[in-house]
Amino acid sequence: MSIFPTKILLATDGSADAELAAHTAVELANATGSELHVAYVEPALPMIAGFAEADEERIGPESRRLLDEQVRRIEAAGGTVARAHLDLGRPDERIVRLAEEIGAGLIVMGSRGLGGMRRVLLGSISDSVVRHAHCPVLVVRGGESGPGPR
Repeated sequence: MSIFPTKILLATDGSADAELAAHTAVELANATGSELHVAYVEPALPMIAGFAEADEERIGPESRRLLDEQVRRIEAAGGTVARAHLDLGRPDERIVRLAEEIGAGLIVMGSRGLGGMRRVLLGSISDSVVRHAHCPVLVVRGGESGPGPR
């Protein structure tokens, strides 16, 4: 049994921190021989999300473009994407559920670093994923509080 994950789920939102998380996920997947999955979850209001679950046509074209662009960047950086996942709903819930469904051994995601009041009011997707995920979560932070893009 290896301590390295066999599947890594990269959760992206198109932010600068998500880009740094993508570089980290590619390096980890390549170094450990892990399968890399990439996910983007288009945020939806809770009352709408239940109806949109089975209807991929409700997902906007911008979300598909964002996910496709992320896959292109990963492949240009020397990574291989096993599968790209596009979903609609509460990002934290969908990321945790997808990680369980694919049997991910690690979730990698960026942190936008919300300020104190915004975090209290809005919560944090990465905080919620860390609290609810069945596997380890690597939260990559850039900007002033961490390393910048390469």
